[in-house]
Amino acid sequence: MSITVKKLFLFASICSFSCMLMSVSFAQQSSDHDNTKKKTNQALSNVKQQISQQQKSIKQTSSKRSQLEKQLKSDDISIAKIAKAMITTQNAYQDTQKTLKKLAKEKVTLSNKKLQQEKVLAQQLRAAYSSGHHDYIKLLLNQENPASVQRTVTYYKYLNDARIKEIDQFQIVLSDLLAVTTQHQEQAKKLTVLTLQQTEQKLTFEHTKKERKNTIRALNKELLSSKQLLAKLVAEEDNLVAALQRIAALSRQSTELVGLKKLKRKLSWPVKGKVSHRFGSRKQGFLKWKGILLAAPVGKQVKAVHNGTVLFSDWLKGYGLVTVLDHGAGYMSLYGHNQALLKSVGDRVETGEPIALVGQSGGQSKAGLYFEIRRDGQAVNPKPWFK
Repeated sequence: MSITVKKLFLFASICSFSCMLMSVSFAQQSSDHDNTKKKTNQALSNVKQQISQQQKSIKQTSSKRSQLEKQLKSDDISIAKIAKAMITTQNAYQDTQKTLKKLAKEKVTLSNKKLQQEKVLAQQLRAAYSSGHHDYIKLLLNQENPASVQRTVTYYKYLNDARIKEIDQFQIVLSDLLAVTTQHQEQAKKLTVLTLQQTEQKLTFEHTKKERKNTIRALNKELLSSKQLLAKLVAEEDNLVAALQRIAALSRQSTELVGLKKLKRKLSWPVKGKVSHRFGSRKQGFLKWKGILLAAPVGKQVKAVHNGTVLFSDWLKGYGLVTVLDHGAGYMSLYGHNQALLKSVGDRVETGEPIALVGQSGGQSKAGLYFEIRRDGQAVNPKPWFK
């Protein structure tokens, strides 16, 4: 083989090897590209799946929270009904106790009067017997001095009239005593029934409170992100404003109600308690408190800060059981998170009159009163109005 042929053969071999190397390299690159693409697609698929699961979870959480919030509303309203029934029963119990005490005194008075009259009648009978003229017919037929007989007859008539009068009074006393004794027995029975009723109401009340506690615990498990919580609070506040606008439009302000403009530093707080949240302080994100939250024990009376008319008395999402009073001239006061509402829409209330009971409705973990003052629909700092 000539040198030229050898060179050509060597060159061909080198080219063939180079091509083979290039082919292997290209195949490797193609394989790497395919793997990278596959991994990228898989990653994208995983992200999409996670987003889908997250959206599904958010939807399920929202649905579950909605159901729990409905249950919370039901629990709050049930507690309010029982609390009002307990107040009614307690008032009836106290009235019955007072009536029993009064009847007991009357019974003692009448019993003493009865004994007194018995003594008087006994004395009259003894006096008649001691006169010696026991037979009235014999006395009339007696041939004694007519003047003496007349005196004796007059005396007998006097004694007889006195006895009849005492007997009549005695019968009245006996009748009154019987009536009082019957009333006393009836009131005693009523007191027993009320005592049993109170016991049943307390058991129902505790059971309902336990159910409400479970509902709140379940709600707290459905945690919300900061954005979701902010959105929830904004929606609740918008709902409150919308409700206030509706009731303000429907209200018929009395000319007697002149508002709160001239009452700064003159009003008393609706309930005494420590301020948990102040007007204007940060609530969540950009959202600020539009009123004041006062910590107070459950069941304490909430009093109207000034005379007015009840515009709203119902459950409101985020605020629980709410009462809104119209004070005239565009002024309104709002009382939220109550345990029970004591007044209905249209009722006229006076300054210091109880309108609700402190509670923790609306999902609150602690008892307290949420209070606002609004002028022409805008929340204003309530502090300047109070002593």
